[in-house]
Amino acid sequence: MCGIVGYIGHQPAVMLLLEGLKSLEYRGYDSAGIALAPGDGAFRVTRASGKLMNLQTKLDLNDVTATGIGHTRWATHGRPTEENAHPHRSPDGKVVAVHNGIFENFLELRQELTAAGFKFITETDTECFPVMVSHLMKTGLTFLEAFRQAVGRMRGIYAIACMHADDPGRILVARSGPPLVIGLGENEQFLASDVVPLLRHTRRVIYLEDGDLAEMTRQEVHLFKLDGSPVDRPVHIIPFDPVAAEKGRFKHFMQKEIFEQPLALSNTLLNRLPIDGDAIPLELPFSDIELRSFDRILILACGTSLHAGIVGKFYIENLARISVDVDYGSEYRYRNPVVGPNTLAVGLTQSGETADTLAAMKEAASRGARTLVICNVQGSTATRQTEATILTHAGPEIGVASTKAFTTQLAVLLLLALRLGEAKGTLDPKLRTELLQGLRELPAVMERTASLEPQIIKWAREWNEASDFLFLGRGPLYPIALEGALKLKEISYIHAEGYPAGEMKHGPIALIDQHLPIVALMPKDAHRDKTLSNLQEAAARDGRILALVTEGDKGLDTIAQDVMELPNVHPWLAPMLYVVPLQLLAYHIAVIRGCDVDQPRNLAKSVTVE
Repeated sequence: MCGIVGYIGHQPAVMLLLEGLKSLEYRGYDSAGIALAPGDGAFRVTRASGKLMNLQTKLDLNDVTATGIGHTRWATHGRPTEENAHPHRSPDGKVVAVHNGIFENFLELRQELTAAGFKFITETDTECFPVMVSHLMKTGLTFLEAFRQAVGRMRGIYAIACMHADDPGRILVARSGPPLVIGLGENEQFLASDVVPLLRHTRRVIYLEDGDLAEMTRQEVHLFKLDGSPVDRPVHIIPFDPVAAEKGRFKHFMQKEIFEQPLALSNTLLNRLPIDGDAIPLELPFSDIELRSFDRILILACGTSLHAGIVGKFYIENLARISVDVDYGSEYRYRNPVVGPNTLAVGLTQSGETADTLAAMKEAASRGARTLVICNVQGSTATRQTEATILTHAGPEIGVASTKAFTTQLAVLLLLALRLGEAKGTLDPKLRTELLQGLRELPAVMERTASLEPQIIKWAREWNEASDFLFLGRGPLYPIALEGALKLKEISYIHAEGYPAGEMKHGPIALIDQHLPIVALMPKDAHRDKTLSNLQEAAARDGRILALVTEGDKGLDTIAQDVMELPNVHPWLAPMLYVVPLQLLAYHIAVIRGCDVDQPRNLAKSVTVE
């Protein structure tokens, strides 16, 4: 969950590393540090607890050293203190390392190394790695040999970058789980946990695979396995524009990404909406015969992506008449799941690096499922480990709380449902036409919806001091209620719950009084009248209702505290539209409360540990 950067070349490294860490701060921001290798037999290591600004004030920004590694931390082992911040050093100061992941056997390694005479000064699992490299070098091994053997001693998941003070012309790296990307330059090489920090410097990158080790020098990069045998990985050319990763006129990345959703949705749909009666062009590797053979869809995801998966269940079961199960990636492989021979496992992950989802997909595949991932990052682990990939093309998403990745996942799930329905012969032609036309119009409609921000700000000012929120919806809007509650929890730290509106009277109604805001999602669909009845029950108990309704629907005017009218869209497209005001509500409440919107406490963007 932490962020790693590295540079070896001819430019001063300190600013390159610092800028890279700023791009990766979404992966962790408890503490940070940089180690520079000037070539005089010692390292210059600077570390600080808290945000990167604390580190920046301690650095010598005029340092001309051209080799270094850096790290921004999301604490797992040990408190987020300067002492526990990376890089970590061997006792003699000759070996430094940064690490993302968890060494599961670090306690036994510490015991072994303590018995050998080494002293540990931190609470972290990471410290055992540079100590182990130093220990192995004392037996006569070279730095490279000791690094390989140390990697072989580590159990768990990890991404590691390591340097030796007496060998400043090399950075050694290893990956098993969390991502590492090497950027290729002219007489310089770059390293990062994500492609975004590399885009300022190069678009030629190599994604390390699990089990890969690499030796980086100014002139070249050598990839090899733990046994030293060489390995080849393709060089990818990344199309992202680095300007897209900047905030521009917006105060926060999250706000920017909410307003980018119409464009992101347009990019998702580009070349995927068929003309006339042509099939949905999703470029899947499965033939129509194979698509018809699937009798069960298994959607695996975590967090926001799981909510998208629940909407996807509604789409696929209705359009393709295939049974769909939606499962938490973090739970799936721990219960001996049942997978039939005609199961398609669909993973949903923005980053393509979510450890729980990757492990669940691997488990499903090992039991015979075919695999497909819906992802935003080309070349990520998920896209390399599954049979098929549908990219969302949402562009870089920097804010920790996902927004545009969610809405584009919904669009892809609808397209997938349509494609399955085509192959199965279950698709109503009239409904197909309505949905495709609705998708064509949706980016413009979404832009209109985002323009309702001033009314959302009014709601946020009125309700930002509430201690609890209740979000209600039915049908495909129920998971949007879950997502609205999650967004509010993530960034404003207000307790919130999402429920199917019909379940309110089965327990949550006990919470309702004049202090509880109830955010109701009530488009004019088949569930509208039932939802209205549920809300009347809430109003009778003094519930304070904030309602999102279809333009022209006046049914809640007499019982709601406030009503927002949203553009009229096909009911099955309402999830993509109705989530936008919920994202804005969470955002503005968090801003008013003084919360760190882009980097909410205890969270990280890409959850690469279990």
